[in-house]
Amino acid sequence: MTPKALLGSSAFMMSMALIIALLTNFAGVFPSETLDADLRSNLTVFLLAVMMTLSLSRYRFSNLNPVTHWKSVLRAVLMGLVVSSVIPLLGYFLLKDSDFGAEAAGLVFIAATPFAASVAPLSYILRGDMEHAARGTIYVYVASLVWIPFVVWLALGETVDIMQVLIAVVEIIAIPLVVSRLLTRFELSRDFMSIFMNCCIFVLVWLSVGSTNFSTSTVSILVVFAVIAALRSFGLGNVIEVAERRAGLPWGQRVADILMASYKNKGIAIAMCAATLGPMASLAMVAIATSIVVEICWVIFMDSVLFNRRRMERELARDAESGPSS
Repeated sequence: MTPKALLGSSAFMMSMALIIALLTNFAGVFPSETLDADLRSNLTVFLLAVMMTLSLSRYRFSNLNPVTHWKSVLRAVLMGLVVSSVIPLLGYFLLKDSDFGAEAAGLVFIAATPFAASVAPLSYILRGDMEHAARGTIYVYVASLVWIPFVVWLALGETVDIMQVLIAVVEIIAIPLVVSRLLTRFELSRDFMSIFMNCCIFVLVWLSVGSTNFSTSTVSILVVFAVIAALRSFGLGNVIEVAERRAGLPWGQRVADILMASYKNKGIAIAMCAATLGPMASLAMVAIATSIVVEICWVIFMDSVLFNRRRMERELARDAESGPSS
């Protein structure tokens, strides 16, 4: 593959980001004195805001009538916010009174975040219901303006400054939603978007995983966080796949629903954690960093196994034979 193709490959870039971040971490060469916690927080929020602005600028406010498409909107909100949040929230409430309550706080930010803004482009690539995914992205991110502060307040209460949470939500979601409307008229090539987003994700993974102090956590709690992350991605994603396939739902709907429920926006989780928890952020980042490792494996699994091209063609042909679903 050419360098351009490699930079445009999400699976390759996320794998390399993970490998380099882990090597940086375990070798103890992360420049923490230069990239201190405050600078990492500001850089994370800035990068994520730019990514969100560009991603949301690809979605135009057309065909978005929530009355006409109420089923699609409701399904997106349920999958992208409610269903996807259950497992990490259960994990937090089970662990919050243990010796690892501070680390478990990271699960709250994972629960509070919506699905990744790349769900719509991925739905397009995987022949999913692109219209539903794009519509769902807009409504879910608008709903997140309320959902994120609510979940953080519900779980963490007075341990965080809710005003800081609200400020972070405005910086990461509200401002990009507004600014993105100014960019909708500009054409951006798919190659540019893929390479730019992958490079930003690379930096975010390196900043978060590379700087996380895993040494303060025991192997057992890391395993617990990995199991929670696997249940939330591999477990939930495959359960939805089996249930919807047996219910006779078409390929396009299943692809969009699985991505919405299982592919969280870890950038928002990282930025929210870094911007609102202060000194506690380094501990809470352990759960998020562990989840990133698992979710990268999930993205690779979806790309190569669950949604592989051979299966895609077979399922689409079957849907075509059976006719449009009701």
